[in-house]
Amino acid sequence: MAKQIDLNCDLGESYGSFQVGSDEQVIALVSSVNIACGWHAGDPLTIEKTVGLAKQHGVGLGAHPGLPDLLGFGRRRLHISPEEACAYVRYQLGAVSAFAQAAGIPVQHLKPHGALYNMAAVDYPLASGICRAVASFDPSLILLGLSGSEMVRAAEDHGLRVASEVFADRAYQSDGTLVPRELPGSVITDEETAVRRALQMAAEGTVESITGEVIPIRADSICIHGDSPHALRLAQRICEALAGHGIQVSSLQNVLS
Repeated sequence: MAKQIDLNCDLGESYGSFQVGSDEQVIALVSSVNIACGWHAGDPLTIEKTVGLAKQHGVGLGAHPGLPDLLGFGRRRLHISPEEACAYVRYQLGAVSAFAQAAGIPVQHLKPHGALYNMAAVDYPLASGICRAVASFDPSLILLGLSGSEMVRAAEDHGLRVASEVFADRAYQSDGTLVPRELPGSVITDEETAVRRALQMAAEGTVESITGEVIPIRADSICIHGDSPHALRLAQRICEALAGHGIQVSSLQNVLS
């Protein structure tokens, strides 16, 4: 049986008349989508439209909750308690789930967005708050979190299914966390480099850190950022590279089975 890996993309990040990404084209190439819940991006009509696209293309649907920070696209750190994290995630998960229920499609997973994701990757109590929200809402949901992070550990401790995520277009620190976006070199803009890293992570389970060390990672799912101007081309190139090495893009359900 061919090795399988999920390919996910953050979508539904338009807001009113402000349009972000190439959702209708990218969604045809990926196996899972993470839909913005209205706090860092997205709005009710955008959520409804993106849920409909997920149903049309038969991809796994996930909620993508973030911090209440539209101006900063959810990428600015805010000091919140684990209890607030739990309530924030439960609130946003409920929003996406309402549209999913109306469309007759199940919610497959949850992936925190931006600063919330990176904060929870190194803060176990915060990660635990997120996982409590998921477990109390639907314990069958998959938690999508950074490979080797506190979020993965917390999900396991709460009895959730968890998928380890890796990033082709983000630089890694030697401890396996992502280089903060405000630092030089945090985002990999060279397409060839991003594709090569995606293949290395999927096939070998390693990635080169920004300091040159080769570190181990677990790659259940590769992320593509839908707000990137290169998202569509990068998705195409990664799919081609994976297929050329006998790695099948498949749903999280299949990858974790």
